[in-house]
Amino acid sequence: MSQTFRHPEILEIARREGRVTVEGLAEHFGVTHQTIRRDLSELAEAGRLERVHGGAILPSGVTNIGYEARRDLNAAAKAAIAERCAAAIPDEASVFLNIGTSTEAVARALLGHRNLMVVTNNMNVANILVASESCQVIVAGGVLRRSDGGLVGGVTQRMIEQFKVDFAVIGCSALDADGDLLDFDIQEVGVSQTILRQARRAFLVADQSKFQRTAPARIAPLSAIDTFFTDRALPGDLAARCTQWGTRVEICT
Repeated sequence: MSQTFRHPEILEIARREGRVTVEGLAEHFGVTHQTIRRDLSELAEAGRLERVHGGAILPSGVTNIGYEARRDLNAAAKAAIAERCAAAIPDEASVFLNIGTSTEAVARALLGHRNLMVVTNNMNVANILVASESCQVIVAGGVLRRSDGGLVGGVTQRMIEQFKVDFAVIGCSALDADGDLLDFDIQEVGVSQTILRQARRAFLVADQSKFQRTAPARIAPLSAIDTFFTDRALPGDLAARCTQWGTRVEICT
């Protein structure tokens, strides 16, 4: 298979899994490691991928990748994370769910719960939970972001401030080595910060691909999170620091 045909498939694997490895691609295509390294270098030079040790990841920047691509990214891991997160939320609880494909997965996992009240600025979450007759769904107002069904801005924040709920479940676009939750849209960051302030307990749902990306706007540190649901062990000394902060880490597989 020529590189012309390999490149689109390499990009598709990267979008689906968050990263690609030289070893995995060489086995997948039946070519040498040197050939794959050359492919990844060419894709990096074209700005399509970002080289990392042993492979490549989707490029970082100041804009997020498309919402449909994010929905397919690490879907199995997101489902496992969502199931564990939902299991930590009892029936008859009040919950915030913010924007993101991970929080959509949590909404699906909550469909079997009874007598929930869910406040969300995510139209996709509202459309998922409408299937549960015992779930009261409150949609925060605000400016509709057509790209992902999110509601953002000052109106959204002011409405969220009218509530004090049991649990906040939030996602993020990236997590850095300092343990900071990051995002791309400053308006969305403001809404997420308000959600955290107005909840008694805060849950973060984020798969391992979030450690391989960066974003320019800071939401909060991991020390502001009660439980972090993810699918891989945390890099570096971050697990030890979470213990110091009192942030519980749940590895969901």
